[in-house]
Amino acid sequence: MKLILTAAVENLGAAGEVVEVKNGYGRNYLLPRGLAIPATAGAEKNIEGIRRAQQQREIRDLDHAVEVREALDKLSLNDVVVKVKTSSKGKLFGSVTAEDVAQAVAKAGGPKLDKRIIDLPKALVKKTGNYQAEVELHSDIKGKINFSVVSAS
Repeated sequence: MKLILTAAVENLGAAGEVVEVKNGYGRNYLLPRGLAIPATAGAEKNIEGIRRAQQQREIRDLDHAVEVREALDKLSLNDVVVKVKTSSKGKLFGSVTAEDVAQAVAKAGGPKLDKRIIDLPKALVKKTGNYQAEVELHSDIKGKINFSVVSAS
């Protein structure tokens, strides 16, 4: 089965690549999870758009990683705010995810980050308050994001 990857898949390829996989793997794993689309003539025209979107989120090199870290350091705790639904005692309905933090950073004027490089605290974020997450920008460069979780009510 010929597929176009929409996201990086370990031991298979990066987003935008055309890959050949066994029918069961494609039909039962890649397609239902949205990791790939069937490689049709129309879909192959979209490959460039997928690659462009992937490159926007990707850290290109060491210098770019340093720039992103400096941009993250400029953001204050009051800038990066994740608004969530909470109970009257401040307990969240659900938990804050790396995707929520990445969106809050972008909304605060920071760089666009891929959710997979954000490492949230070991204890899940389940209450309102101030938190810190680590971001692995490059194998040698790590950054920190200070964010606050507030009630959206």
